[in-house]
Amino acid sequence: MRHFSLQLSPTPRGARLARLLATEQLRSWGLPVHPAEHIVAELAANAVAHGRVPGRDFRLLLYVVGDILRIEVTDTRGDRLPHLRQGEPDDESGRGLLIVEALADRWGVVPGPPPRKTVWAEVRTAVVPTGGAERRGAVSRGGRRAGGRR
Repeated sequence: MRHFSLQLSPTPRGARLARLLATEQLRSWGLPVHPAEHIVAELAANAVAHGRVPGRDFRLLLYVVGDILRIEVTDTRGDRLPHLRQGEPDDESGRGLLIVEALADRWGVVPGPPPRKTVWAEVRTAVVPTGGAERRGAVSRGGRRAGGRR
């Protein structure tokens, strides 16, 4: 099982580092970066915007079991559970979980232990044959490789 975990400051810089370090870790594992980098970016940004408690870090955890990449972001605001919301066309924010919903095969939230919560998302990875050679590609919800052809 591949495993990567780190704690980051609940700041915009911490959220950016989460995305950058997750991207590099996925590359080192030979896994596709898309759509995981976008999911990490959204979950980390939400942890900073809605789960921040000064002086308490958030945690990013990536692990792979079989052909499933699981992304977890844990913050210290268990009293603020995330929910999907439909925004207005001119809203400047509030669409992060809609992006996660669109990109992940599954996602959810697990409360506790107090005062924490963990928001998680899973993305299936698969070996896709291409002309005798094999390469890794992310499989999106509809069974297509993300960013690829049907």
